[in-house]
Amino acid sequence: MSKNIYVGNLPFSTTDDELNDLFSPFGTISSARVIRDKFTDRSRGFGFVEMENDEEAEKAITELDGKSVGERVLKIQEARPRQDRGGRGGRNF
Repeated sequence: MSKNIYVGNLPFSTTDDELNDLFSPFGTISSARVIRDKFTDRSRGFGFVEMENDEEAEKAITELDGKSVGERVLKIQEARPRQDRGGRGGRNF
C-alpha cells in the first residue's frame, strides 16, 4: 500500500521534478506534486509525495523532516486524509 506524505515549507521555486528528486534516494515514488495557486500558478509552498513502500516512506519522513532546502526548513509528515469542507458559495435551495 502506498503512503501519502505532506511536504511543507518548500521554497517557492521548487518544481515537481525537484520534489521527486528530493525523495527518490529513499525509494519508489508514485507521484510528487507541488501545490500551486489556481489563479496565479505560483507555488503555495507545500506539496505531496506518494511513495509505494511504507518503510521507504517512513525513512524519507524521518531523514528529511527538518532538513534545510533553499534556506527553508522542511516540515514533513504523513498526510492526513482530505476532509470534505462542504460546498463553497452558491445558494442552498
